[in-house]
Amino acid sequence: MSELEDAMAFQIRVMRLPKPAREYRFHPERMWRFDFAWPQHKVALEVEGGTRTGGRHVRGDGFAADCAKYAEAALLGWCVIRVTGEMVHDGTAINYVERAIKNAIRDSASGE
Repeated sequence: MSELEDAMAFQIRVMRLPKPAREYRFHPERMWRFDFAWPQHKVALEVEGGTRTGGRHVRGDGFAADCAKYAEAALLGWCVIRVTGEMVHDGTAINYVERAIKNAIRDSASGE
């Protein structure tokens, strides 16, 4: 777990959102994991560190691997919210998560 993920977990608790699964393995064959997941709603959150320092997520092979991971997640019906460290710190990330969970609950209640 990273400091950014810990900060995000704190915000989730403060906002009293449903407790997420951490490091959730979502794919039946691959070892891919989501940083945070709400499997009952098929909502996931990925905190992408190193976006300003040339980290793995923004370099060629890492970026390509992430594209495959997120494409497979979408094909399995997941809503994946990807956020940067800045978005965690300024509150944008928690806003996205809250909206995604509310939308999933609404869609579930309406039978979509």
